[in-house]
Amino acid sequence: MDERMDAAPTEASVLDHVPMRNEDGEIRHEFVEEIAHAIEAADSAVLRACVAELHEADLGDLIAALAPDDRVRLVELTGRDFDFSALNEVDEIVREEILEELPAETVAEGVRELESDDAVELLETLDEAEQEEILEKLPLQERVALERSLLYPENSAGRRMQTEFIAVPQDFTVGQAIDYMRETPDLPDRFYEIYVVDKDQHWQGAVPLDVLLRARRPVPLADLTDENRRRVSVLEDQEEVARMFGKYNLVAAPVLDTQDRLVGVITVDDVVDVIEEEADEDLKALGGVTSDEELSDTFLTIARGRFNWLLVNLATAFLASSVLGLFEGQLEKMVALAVLAPIVASQGGNAATQTMTVAVRALATRELGSVNAWRVVTREALVGLINGLAFAVITGIVAVAWFKIPGLGIVIGLAMVCNLVAGALGGILIPMALERVRADPAVASGTFVTTVTDVVGFFSFLGIATLWFGLK
Repeated sequence: MDERMDAAPTEASVLDHVPMRNEDGEIRHEFVEEIAHAIEAADSAVLRACVAELHEADLGDLIAALAPDDRVRLVELTGRDFDFSALNEVDEIVREEILEELPAETVAEGVRELESDDAVELLETLDEAEQEEILEKLPLQERVALERSLLYPENSAGRRMQTEFIAVPQDFTVGQAIDYMRETPDLPDRFYEIYVVDKDQHWQGAVPLDVLLRARRPVPLADLTDENRRRVSVLEDQEEVARMFGKYNLVAAPVLDTQDRLVGVITVDDVVDVIEEEADEDLKALGGVTSDEELSDTFLTIARGRFNWLLVNLATAFLASSVLGLFEGQLEKMVALAVLAPIVASQGGNAATQTMTVAVRALATRELGSVNAWRVVTREALVGLINGLAFAVITGIVAVAWFKIPGLGIVIGLAMVCNLVAGALGGILIPMALERVRADPAVASGTFVTTVTDVVGFFSFLGIATLWFGLK
């Protein structure tokens, strides 16, 4: 037998031996098995070569695909070659499990290699005791910077910023600024502008790199400084920061403390993460799922997290069903009403969900406010009316053909118009009302809107039927 067939892949051909992803971009099962075999064999040479070739996002996907025991072993076997920023690419549960198993010295060594914003993101998932144990292993200057960032409120610009930036005195020339950057060893990995400060580190303005490189060396930096550059406060909410980046097409923004001192910078890669997190949170909230639910959670954790909201939905379902109880006698006399009532309620609920989804997103992006509220509400009511009339004709024809009762088509048609208009109005007014009282529309709107359409649907259909057919 050829010995080469049994040999492990060489360092130079780790990814060539078994490609990581298939043509659809999904991670290959064979690749994960290959890495698992290398971990089992404690083949650190192969693992180091593999880790060195992978982007942090790909390494994060590999970690998530491995068995829990193999994840920690991968970090241990690759040592200094392991990029700890990959842990920010995995679920928070997976990250915590790995960090809790690793010695504090190992984590501290990995944190030292990260940019400050990545280091803060890694540490903030741990409790204070674990954070302190790791921070104690860091040099004083790095420790102080990270501790200061961790003191800022969660989801604030202070938590998201990186403390590596380039600040120069306001009396520098272009040549002096360029020489300073050439001679300074610890520059940020990527930067888009330099910042001008006074002797007390108070922010004076920004100079984009393209402007700096086009100017001649003797030009005073003050002549190029943009004093009106968009900047953010350390206490500003990260969602507001992301909105500002999108509105003004920013790639970076300086972060100032409460005394207007320059303390950090937020870059567009951080903002993309914020946008993804906020969109994920809103999407989960619309489905009644907690924002911290992850695919790696246990079934008991997920069930417990979803139970409370399902309990609220059950209570509102009983409320809607109580409307049917008011028309118990009528339902006994005309079975067709019991068959068709859920159709009216369901169609109104679907229409309301469409409106609610648009409204919640518009409120989150500040596209919907007091300035255009009346116009948007009127538009949605008209949409509900038009669709209500269209489905009144469709359901009316189907109801008559099904039950051979001519008046039933008119009854269900009128109820359909009522409920689709009610659904459209509820879908926009309820999120707006929740926003006004500072409740999260994404979290609470769904249950209230569904209750409205169920109650209005049942009551309008059965109420109109009672009057039309003279039922008692």
